[in-house]
Amino acid sequence: MRRGREQAGWLRGEPPPRWARFAPAVALAVLVAAQALTPGNVELGFFLAGLPPVAAFSYGATGTAFFAALVLALLGLPGLGVGHARGTDLATVAAIGLLSVVIAWVRKRRDAQLVSVRTVAEAAQLAVLPPAPPEVGPVRCAGLYRAAQHGTLVGGDLYDVRAGPHGVRALVGDVQGHGLAAVATVAALLGAFRESVLDDTGLAAAAARLDRRLRTDAENASDTELFATALLLEFPPALDLVRIVSCGHPPALLLRHGSVTELAAEPGPPLGLGLWDLDPPHIGVTALRPGDRLLLYTDGVTEARDAIGAFYPLADRVPALLAGTPADLAGLTEAVWRDLVRFTDGGPRDDVALLVLAVPGAATGR
Repeated sequence: MRRGREQAGWLRGEPPPRWARFAPAVALAVLVAAQALTPGNVELGFFLAGLPPVAAFSYGATGTAFFAALVLALLGLPGLGVGHARGTDLATVAAIGLLSVVIAWVRKRRDAQLVSVRTVAEAAQLAVLPPAPPEVGPVRCAGLYRAAQHGTLVGGDLYDVRAGPHGVRALVGDVQGHGLAAVATVAALLGAFRESVLDDTGLAAAAARLDRRLRTDAENASDTELFATALLLEFPPALDLVRIVSCGHPPALLLRHGSVTELAAEPGPPLGLGLWDLDPPHIGVTALRPGDRLLLYTDGVTEARDAIGAFYPLADRVPALLAGTPADLAGLTEAVWRDLVRFTDGGPRDDVALLVLAVPGAATGR
């Protein structure tokens, strides 16, 4: 697994893994030793001519030039007993070496450009969906996000936790589609949510704002199927309770003394359908106790399947994960992810978002 990730990063333009840097030198040593152990009428030295192009993918132009010069010396000096190249043969090897130097120079320039582009892209994605802070007001947080599209940091799932004049609010959502095509919708919803934390006095108004945001974007893009599911939570100041509005999203889990229960919240319609202005949402209220934790997730978790097609039973597996993980919140999200990867034999194919919140006065994560 680790070597596979290193190879994938190498092909994307990242620095080659350590073993690749030594591969040309090891191959050179093996060929020289093999030539020394074979009879004199068997010529293996010309295999060395294929090593400079390999070195071009491991070293820069200077390192490749040194490697090519070493190969020329081994082939052109009969006293070394490695090769007996003459005339046009040496010219051919020299041409291969020169071409390898050019390839190494071009590759290094391309790698530098690619690293620059990837750095800018990652900064932009992190600006859209920054990691969950460890604390937002009195609420402790831990988040985990895995995008389905390889090489990206943001997909079609989203979460955020913000403090405002009406308390701490949290959002977990899942927009239509996944991958880079859904990032614009994710950015629009997060922006609307952050405005609602400051301006809207209740979760109903916040849900209506998010709904209008999606409808407006759909009209401007001539896309009548733009929608998202979401779960909105609010921790009012100085009150040991949480208010919940469900917009067609999987329910949050309440973790209390090793037990797992779903938070009561009447499901409403998904965002973007224009129904929140017509029918006020039901706001669920749950009393909280010290030590309670809330686990919010997207359907990329519960709709992940194993080899026989069974769905991942998150609520059933969390108690065992709680017993075997540290008390910190981040330990729980990592434990769920590792268990999900084992269950699906490699990880789900959809975006995954996990958010764990510890209520004020919680004994965890101190």
